[in-house]
Amino acid sequence: MKIDRRSFLSFVIGGAAGTALSPMALKLTDDSSIWTQMWPWTPVPEDGEVTHVNSVCTLCPGGCGISVRKVGDRAVKIEGQKDHPVSQGGICIMGLSGLQLLYGPTRVQTPMKRTGKKRGQGGWEKITWDQAISEVAASLQELRGKGQAHALGWIAGEDRGTTSGLIQRFMSAYGSPNFIRTPSMEDNYEQVLQAMHGTSGYAGFDLENASYVLSFGSGVIEGWGSPVRMIRAHSGWRDKGAKLVQVEPRLSNTAAKADAWIGIEPGTEGALALGLAHVIVAESLFNANFVNGYTAGFDTWRSQVLARYSPDKTAKITGVDASTIVSLARAFAGARRPLAICGRGEGRTPGSLGEFASVHALNALVGNINRKGGVWAMPEPDHIQWPEIETDRAAAEGLQNARIDGAGSAEYPMTRYRLNHLPQALASAKPYGLQALFVSGANPLYTMGEPKAVKTALDSIPLVVSFSSFMDETAAYADLILPNHVYLERYEDVPVAAGFQRAVRSLAKPVVEPQFNTRQTADVTIALAKALGGTVGGAFPWDDYAACLEEILGDNWGPLQEAGFVEVDFRPADWASAFETGSGRFEFATAGSVLPDYAPADIEGDKKSYPLILMPYDSLRLSAGYIGDTPFMIKTVADTILKGNDLLVEINPETAKGLGLSEGDRATLKTPRGSAEVRVHLFDGMRPGLVGMPRGLGHSAYDKYLADKGVNVNDLIGPVNDAVSGLDAAWGIRAKLSNA
Repeated sequence: MKIDRRSFLSFVIGGAAGTALSPMALKLTDDSSIWTQMWPWTPVPEDGEVTHVNSVCTLCPGGCGISVRKVGDRAVKIEGQKDHPVSQGGICIMGLSGLQLLYGPTRVQTPMKRTGKKRGQGGWEKITWDQAISEVAASLQELRGKGQAHALGWIAGEDRGTTSGLIQRFMSAYGSPNFIRTPSMEDNYEQVLQAMHGTSGYAGFDLENASYVLSFGSGVIEGWGSPVRMIRAHSGWRDKGAKLVQVEPRLSNTAAKADAWIGIEPGTEGALALGLAHVIVAESLFNANFVNGYTAGFDTWRSQVLARYSPDKTAKITGVDASTIVSLARAFAGARRPLAICGRGEGRTPGSLGEFASVHALNALVGNINRKGGVWAMPEPDHIQWPEIETDRAAAEGLQNARIDGAGSAEYPMTRYRLNHLPQALASAKPYGLQALFVSGANPLYTMGEPKAVKTALDSIPLVVSFSSFMDETAAYADLILPNHVYLERYEDVPVAAGFQRAVRSLAKPVVEPQFNTRQTADVTIALAKALGGTVGGAFPWDDYAACLEEILGDNWGPLQEAGFVEVDFRPADWASAFETGSGRFEFATAGSVLPDYAPADIEGDKKSYPLILMPYDSLRLSAGYIGDTPFMIKTVADTILKGNDLLVEINPETAKGLGLSEGDRATLKTPRGSAEVRVHLFDGMRPGLVGMPRGLGHSAYDKYLADKGVNVNDLIGPVNDAVSGLDAAWGIRAKLSNA
């Protein structure tokens, strides 16, 4: 059999994805491989009774069920929970190595107070919980007394679930509008549903029943949505004969395992979606029943698409041949259950709202909204029912202030959170500055674009409090650390699994007793409220978080304790009742207000000074979120990505030849935001003119197994404001690469 170069690349890369990333392959890994080195902290459990505890992993938004094997009181292995509907017995590489987070040396073991004159110098002293809560409460009380309740901000990794609900309740009772969730593709999908469906909720994807999946850069087997579920779905597509077409500039693992890879100019995915729409509309391939009977504004939208996105025009924008655009559109529209998805890589960055609206319009054209194999509008969980908060004068006055991030303003009315704007707002002190900032489940000094600007912004805030379980970059730069239990030591409800189209409610519960002097963030929030007293304390009648959670979960408390999950009966609304827009229909017109002016987001830098484009990419072996890689994960990273402490960037051999660079050469990578020393890896799967850099490396905190390895790509890329949503639409930045 003859194998061409493209097929060979697909075989090598895809084969690695199919074996190393398969949940089943990981599940069969034995205990000893989890601890691949004799680290000083390798646990050696004593003999004892073997038990298993079901829980749920909260290390990412995936919501996978886990089963933890214990010997006596010590957890010794994490496996996938076989009957959990999200993961069905599978587990990803981070979930597999979660015990290294529980027992590892990066844990913050007790409340800590900064002693150094400047933040980040590393000077800390241990304090008691009573002292920690007393000091924070005193600062907050003083702030309220000055009429500055609104000057408290709280950055959190999640806004669903009871812990988040208590934090938001605290902020409202205290008098601040400045609760901010960390950004992801979820921000844009929420806005798409709000604008085009008129509903509040999140997008669920019936991937298992789709017959043709058109992915605009989504890392289907690189961590998008629920990673284990996505890998299983991909395997199911192959068995059922379903097709996966991957659209992206780089031959990722997903592209290599797809039935077709459409190499595209980076940042032009939304334009390609509109080019496909042009063909579908022009050739009347759309679902006339849905479009004519259940949509509004289609004529306006259609005229714009036909005028601006012919195959020839789209080809010039995207670099995809016009003939390919036509054939792709026909294949998508002709499939039995076609589904279009987007959100680059793992989906940890928002991107352009126009791109998401363009892709979602494809699903509407083929009538695969709220249908088997399509995209479903999922309602927000409604299990949290608390009495209204009684606000005092300080809270009422504080809540009258505009949000510091500009979300929900007249300019960005649909946007709920704009963390990307916070550094700029603090630098200008407009509309005001923050006097205190709390951070939980987030690490903005690592995950946000241009961390130097974030650090400068934090310098303007007198009090920064971290609730991190680990000494991450943001914790290391805080004034106080009030450490949370890790996920294996605490209760926490997980009401949503990312991208899942079934209403599954899961419960993380303590698998082992807390190893150190830590507390659940929700318990600390309740304690702070009670210390403040008055109406703030009155809004928190519970003795502790467990009592609050048991009350909220009600009749589900017992089943959740036993099985770890419950499934709520849910059926998507039919087309006649699905849309709550002004017209009562799916709104192409609302999308039309975005799409006629849609253009790929401009990235920073001029082509003359920076002839290349730096583009980040995601890998399931590298955690780019608020929790860094475990030592086990780092050991699995290929030496074409990380060699020693050196990061390798991917460039096409043709590009390298023009720059006088060869495999393994040391080089200097510069962008308008910074520079870094890297090494070169030649990769035919990268389009010429691009430089690929993985997310998840370049930590300055944590331990010797993770710190100072590679480069944080965020150091080289700044945010790019999306004109419609105000969210960060940066997908890359212009760059140059030269011999070091």
